[in-house]
Amino acid sequence: MNAGLTDTLVSIRNLTKTYVQRRAFSGTRFTIEALRQTSLDVRRASRLALVGESGAGKSTLARCLALLEKPSGGEIWMGGANLLALSRKELFSVRRGIQLIFQDPASALNPGITAAEIIEEPLIIQRQGSPGERRRRALQLMDQVGLPSVAAEKRPLDFSGGQRQRLAIARALALRPKLLILDEALSNLDLATRDSIISLLDALQAEHGLTYLHVLHDLRLALELADEVAVMFEGQIVERAAASRLSACPEHPYTCSLLHALYSLQSARESAQAEPLVPAEVLP
Repeated sequence: MNAGLTDTLVSIRNLTKTYVQRRAFSGTRFTIEALRQTSLDVRRASRLALVGESGAGKSTLARCLALLEKPSGGEIWMGGANLLALSRKELFSVRRGIQLIFQDPASALNPGITAAEIIEEPLIIQRQGSPGERRRRALQLMDQVGLPSVAAEKRPLDFSGGQRQRLAIARALALRPKLLILDEALSNLDLATRDSIISLLDALQAEHGLTYLHVLHDLRLALELADEVAVMFEGQIVERAAASRLSACPEHPYTCSLLHALYSLQSARESAQAEPLVPAEVLP
């Protein structure tokens, strides 16, 4: 295992994931290779973006890394251990180190309990602290993510979309994780709300030394958010580079096509903005 480098938090080696499905009418089985011998290192306190089109395997990789799905093969190394070789009991404490934030917090958060209870829930599952300590931790986290303590008794649907995402971040931070995986967590937000969440993530990383893995289909946003970008295509990482280098000197044809589409869209927008308005004809 060559993931012993001091700056490597997680090392994924030759990960595979195969799904078996049935055809709608014939009922015959067929397999889908969502991940094909995928390898990826995630450095400590870094911001890595995983980019690719729908079906590239990004979310599958994220769910396998968060231990929500079991890969068909390969290894995930963290803290000197292959997580996929650990027993269920051993994984219980390991899970707290990796947390996943989903695209839609409304569907990821329990609508029937309060904001404070949502944050306390992982602490209860992990049997950490007394009820009073858990409540204090919940209120502290709400303050850190910019939610007022008076909102502690509100339920998720009482919040705006941006506030729900802040609540999801607070819940993910409850167990003091090392790695946060954000699976399209900024995609459903308007521009102003997204910028405020990005500022929040920057502040939390500076304070807690967090590592971020952003899972995105938007290359422009990936280049803005990340130190490094890994490009995924058909279940494999085809290119990885610093964001500035990837933007200037892409190597893989798929990366080139993504950049070409991005620059073409930007050019079209700039042309539309620069085009002078033609006054309407004045009727007699």
